[in-house]
Amino acid sequence: MPADPVDQLVYRSNLLGRDRSTTNYGGGNTSVKAPGVDPVTLNPIEVLWIKGSGSDLATLQRSELVPLNNDLVLGLERGYRGVSHEDHQARLLACCVANGAGGAPSIDTPLHALIPYAHVDHVHPDALIAFATAVEGRRLVEEVYGNEVGWLDWQRPGYGLAIKLRDLVKSRPGLRAVVLGGHGLVAWANTSKECYDLTLTLIDRAMAAIDERSAGRSSPIFGNRTVVDLAPTERRRQAALAMPLFRQFASSQQRMIGTYRDDDAILDFIGSHEAPRLVQQGTSCPDHFLRTKQRPLLLSVPPDVDPMAVSEDIAAEFDAYREDYARYYHASCDGNSSAMRSPNPVVILWPGIGMFTMARSSPEARIAGEFYLNAVNVMRGAETLSAYQGLDEGEAFGIEYWALEEAKLKRMLPEKSLSRRVALVTGAAGGIGTAIVRRFVAEGASVVIADIDADGVMALAQEFGEQAVGICLDVTDEAAVDAAFKRASLAFGGVDLLVNNAGISISKSLVDTSATEFDTLQAVINRGSFLVSQAFVRHAIVQGLGGDIIYIVSKNAIVAGPNNIAYGTAKGAQLHQMRLLAAEVAEQNIRVNAVNPDAVIEGSKIFAGAWGDERAATYGVSRDRLGEFYAQRTLLKREILPQDVAAACFVLVGGNLEKTTGMVIPVDGGVASAFLR
Repeated sequence: MPADPVDQLVYRSNLLGRDRSTTNYGGGNTSVKAPGVDPVTLNPIEVLWIKGSGSDLATLQRSELVPLNNDLVLGLERGYRGVSHEDHQARLLACCVANGAGGAPSIDTPLHALIPYAHVDHVHPDALIAFATAVEGRRLVEEVYGNEVGWLDWQRPGYGLAIKLRDLVKSRPGLRAVVLGGHGLVAWANTSKECYDLTLTLIDRAMAAIDERSAGRSSPIFGNRTVVDLAPTERRRQAALAMPLFRQFASSQQRMIGTYRDDDAILDFIGSHEAPRLVQQGTSCPDHFLRTKQRPLLLSVPPDVDPMAVSEDIAAEFDAYREDYARYYHASCDGNSSAMRSPNPVVILWPGIGMFTMARSSPEARIAGEFYLNAVNVMRGAETLSAYQGLDEGEAFGIEYWALEEAKLKRMLPEKSLSRRVALVTGAAGGIGTAIVRRFVAEGASVVIADIDADGVMALAQEFGEQAVGICLDVTDEAAVDAAFKRASLAFGGVDLLVNNAGISISKSLVDTSATEFDTLQAVINRGSFLVSQAFVRHAIVQGLGGDIIYIVSKNAIVAGPNNIAYGTAKGAQLHQMRLLAAEVAEQNIRVNAVNPDAVIEGSKIFAGAWGDERAATYGVSRDRLGEFYAQRTLLKREILPQDVAAACFVLVGGNLEKTTGMVIPVDGGVASAFLR
């Protein structure tokens, strides 16, 4: 363990945060009080180092801690005017920051400041929130922990709660921790190791108490199953079919990214007799429903039905959810409330199939799913101990629409041009495809990286973490293409942008080109583009959000040249396929455009093979001078790079050409014979 107390705090925080059943993503706070110096007076002070608002314990770094002059934080009590003024009190915390460093102070900062111990952990363990949300939670805590752990009834976080906690600690000198009703655990100690060990020990004891009671039950905790789960393969097939439809309904105000999971714990809950009752009660811990909304949408659709056959029924259930959310909002809002946020569900539960979550990005959708799994674990524990009770709607609204929570939203990084959109790029492991993937990811898109080169696909996908998935795809295989779109649906909720970039080439004269070679180029370039575009359009119709298709064609679609009969013919047909498709699918709000590059040698798999040698021989130049040769025959005398093609693709989908379809953008340095006329 590090010697420096602040480094010890970071180390302890990372250990606590790596187990999501101990504390959820972005939730909880840890702190240490350490000697410091006032930067103005140079007098010694006590500095409270605490995790900044919005940072995550698992990945916390020292730079994400907020150092505060603890005497100033304690002094805020003199001006405290009660719980109705918590927002004003929280704003004053910024005046207590030492050295002008760190992020935004958490609303829980006073809670840490007023506890007279050096080290404090405030976490949200599933097992202890089960006690915090159980009927007769106070009595249950006393039974398990005796006088070691106290209890405070639910109160919104802030200075008022901190004062109550401090007074409780003063009145009970032997107290080592407190369970906050409906919220979580606060534990403290004089050293970092003691604090960490205490936190884990208290969690372990809560888990043991729940397990002991569970072992003595004669019936399932959530009651008997009312829905039988489909087999795993069939669940995923159904989920892939339904996801584009769910995404359409969940995107009625803003486009969403979706994820799917079918954990045993989720399936056991949503298929149970008690699920409707517990879902209606909503989640309790504020950290949970801030990510998931207080309630999910629990569908009544049978698991084995074709989602499209009951799409109107599903739409009606989404409508009912929106109406109920509007009721919830208007029942508690006042003149100071911010405008109603999207009334669409974040969490969609389909008994027998699994859980679907919707958010503005893939990581946020995944995190929402993790949070609801936490909530299910909490409900299971609370029902084992006694009975689960959710947070009152008015209190839930007060947290969800709290000005301090609004401030968190405002501190989020602004969305990029392609945020909330999903792209599928074929031929993605080559030079042009890789450049397009990198550009789209940089602009905020989630990307499905598709190529027949499995190793290249996986290597590229690893660069982007959750923002990309890799798929080995033969674009001439209709079943494989269909499977690729199903995989995209499960990973991100659907596909919004398609780039037809897969291609191969040969350079031979007419008499030297075999029928097999000719057919192979037609299959990859034309049949491949046809199959992938067909699958995309079918998918987009279900999704109902429109979309974009980009064909990466070639100058050779327009310009005739020697030894190019197979490739030139295929590219010419591909270009006309783009035009035909643009004329056909505009009524579905799908735009279809093309980019015509020429001589993109850098990173090219085509030029790295026989095509490069053949083209060099055709033009009478050496292989290593081919790029220079191509550049010198253009008007601009500049070599074309993969990034140039990617830039043209972004222009087509970045938002400035939303009324353009059927267009061709040449990226060739200026080849007069390729001018469109």
